[in-house]
Amino acid sequence: MSRRSLLTAMLYTVALAGFAGLPGCTSLSLSCDIPAIPVRKIPRNLLGRPRADMQDLSFTRLRQNPVETYQIGPGDVILLHVPGVYPEIISSAEQVMVKSEERVVYQVDTNAPPAEGVPVIVRADGSVALRSIEPIQASGLTLEQLAEVIRRAYLDVNILKAGNDRVLVNIYSRRKFRVMVMREDTGSGGSNTGGKGVVIQTALKKGSGTNVELPAYENDVLHALTETGGLPGLDAANEVLVIRGGFTDGREYDQIVAQILSSRQPCECPPVIPDPPNVLRIPLRFYPENVPQFTEEDIILEEGDVVYVPGRETDKFYTGGILPGGEHLLPRDYDLDVMAAIAVAGGPVGGAGSGLSGIGGQGGGGGFGGGGGGTRGGLPPTNLIVVRKLPCGGQIPIRVDLKKALLDDSERILVQPGDTLILRYTLCEEVYNTALGLLQFNYLFGNGLRN
Repeated sequence: MSRRSLLTAMLYTVALAGFAGLPGCTSLSLSCDIPAIPVRKIPRNLLGRPRADMQDLSFTRLRQNPVETYQIGPGDVILLHVPGVYPEIISSAEQVMVKSEERVVYQVDTNAPPAEGVPVIVRADGSVALRSIEPIQASGLTLEQLAEVIRRAYLDVNILKAGNDRVLVNIYSRRKFRVMVMREDTGSGGSNTGGKGVVIQTALKKGSGTNVELPAYENDVLHALTETGGLPGLDAANEVLVIRGGFTDGREYDQIVAQILSSRQPCECPPVIPDPPNVLRIPLRFYPENVPQFTEEDIILEEGDVVYVPGRETDKFYTGGILPGGEHLLPRDYDLDVMAAIAVAGGPVGGAGSGLSGIGGQGGGGGFGGGGGGTRGGLPPTNLIVVRKLPCGGQIPIRVDLKKALLDDSERILVQPGDTLILRYTLCEEVYNTALGLLQFNYLFGNGLRN
């Protein structure tokens, strides 16, 4: 290439750079441009509320208050020693078969110390059947109180004699409550590799179900979660559901939901589906004005209750345009703005210079192509379109100027679940990068042909 031709090409490049810097250049559009609304004109309620404003739930609210004294209830197995009536001495470290009118219980409790007495089960109505006297109501009594009631009952019928009336009552096996814990956060994450070598996160996980037997005074949500892996993981929603009731409750709820959905008119917003009356939803993070209002009785689990930890498969955003196409899981506990989302998707953030350094080198990664992620020597794309879903089922395209977003945090809107991020070049960036690529081609090949 002659010196005159090189000088002419450089002048053209400088002119194009000045053209790209004109104030009205970014407003130029072609027929392929996507109409969108600038961020400054979008109502605040559509921009999303920061998750940083949320606070964590105190985990002590998921457990019941510890008790100072154990109160007997149906399902307990007690060790009873009454002189002349229940004289046997056994060790609770041995396997013992306890027979009653209702069921047979096999119990091995190696943690309990040896105790004196005969195992007696507390029946479903809270009573204990004893020899030679009428059944005694034991539910709600402490061990000491029950021992005194039994002592007086045997004294009244002259089975015990004064001076030899010491009655011993100990706990052999605490009553247990069987609950089911279903979790959707137990699988391992996976990844697929896109065509440009960019890792696209996908949800490769499976749920789990566990039957847990919780002893009395530990039958609460926190103990159920602890027995099955702890608090919900990052791939689970920040909430726990407690489901009570049976088949009939579920059938009635399904019929109510079907009626609500079938009554929706074409132009109406999707109806809000309420939780079933037998379901308690416990958020683990909440905004200060929405403090969860549940009581201690609500988190106490009974026989047959279900604890459900849902996943968050819909908490994702999608990418396209210059960005590699794919879906990406949003962080659960912190915010992700559009600049960080582009970086997560493997796209270019910020510029790499004016592009003039690419003359004679290997620059100009812009052009009219897409899916690159790098802009060596050229201008990076700054036209970001965020397609956001609306509550009533529509969508709104939001235009973000990434040049302004570098300095203006009001331009860096937060990514919301379901957003689609489309990164594009402006017209001036396309013209500049194309001209720079032609200049490099002319310089390299013209120089090569001359040599």
